[in-house]
Amino acid sequence: DIPGDDTGECWAISAHPNGDCVIENGIFAGKKLSEIWTEQRQLFGNYDSDRYPLLIKIIDAKADLSIQVHPDDEYAKVHENGSLGKTECWYILDCDPGAELIYGFKKEISNEEFRRRVEDNTFLDVVNKVKVHKGDLFFIESGTLHAIGKGILLAEIQQNSNVTYRVY
Repeated sequence: DIPGDDTGECWAISAHPNGDCVIENGIFAGKKLSEIWTEQRQLFGNYDSDRYPLLIKIIDAKADLSIQVHPDDEYAKVHENGSLGKTECWYILDCDPGAELIYGFKKEISNEEFRRRVEDNTFLDVVNKVKVHKGDLFFIESGTLHAIGKGILLAEIQQNSNVTYRVY
């Protein structure tokens, strides 16, 4: 059930502390995914990690979302209380005609140019806007500037992290 028209993100498969999914039915009904991960590791191929590695979301952008960047594992571990960084990918489930997202910069820019463009409100002139189509897939490595545009419905498969630095 969707609680309202302003709901735009579903953590569909998550063992993250900010949204640990509860198994709905079957022999594990009522248990959290993080519990199953800890108690039944063989169900996950005995994957060697201190936490469930993925977070899978459905995102429905009815408006342009914030431009952001995520840290890598090394930075997040030191600066975000041991969190994972975040590399992710987006699979476009559906989109309005002409919908676009932001994926990196048009060209390499210096830190000084970046600051100046934010201050003089010309930042959007140097971001790379990409038109999307149903079925497109985008790999977004940590450190890549990105944003979901209005009219895009996507599945986001990412590392189990909730660390986001909003840029714009």
